[in-house]
Amino acid sequence: MPVSEKTFEAVVLEETEARWELHGGKLREKPRMSYGHNRPGRRLARQLITQLDPDEYDVLLNDGHLIALGGFSYVPDVAVVPATIASVFEADPRRFEEYADPLPFLTEIWSPSTGNYDIDQKIPAYRLRGDAEIWRLHPFERTLTTWRRQLDGLYQESHYDGGTVRLHALPWVTIDVDALFTSA
Repeated sequence: MPVSEKTFEAVVLEETEARWELHGGKLREKPRMSYGHNRPGRRLARQLITQLDPDEYDVLLNDGHLIALGGFSYVPDVAVVPATIASVFEADPRRFEEYADPLPFLTEIWSPSTGNYDIDQKIPAYRLRGDAEIWRLHPFERTLTTWRRQLDGLYQESHYDGGTVRLHALPWVTIDVDALFTSA
């Protein structure tokens, strides 16, 4: 039986131990991840935070839910939310944190337990939402795949194994990809 949106919100807001996503109307726990998975996300968030005006953007790290059609609600590993979208929560800060509007940037980080799920389920859902730039970091291969929404609504895919990447929807922001994977 599919879980209603109201039930899903109640589970997410009341559960203290798990992070839940909604996949096709069914609850799916987002598993705990390894240090090798989490560290590039923290480093990416740090690079974003230092380049974005905190009055204009929030950087989410395993927070917030991105709503997609068909009973889907996913928690990205890293995401950038414009203040204009997040402002709805100022009137009711206890409100369930969900975003239906497309975001300028979000990232999923590959892991052995969720790698196929991210590519087969989450990234296509983000594309259907119309998110402007979607990244998949692979921390063990030290690679980056990007999908950037074009004016015609289609996505251009690119691959990187290092260097500096300028964001598509936030062109004043550059990310040092090598620094995401540095072990020291």
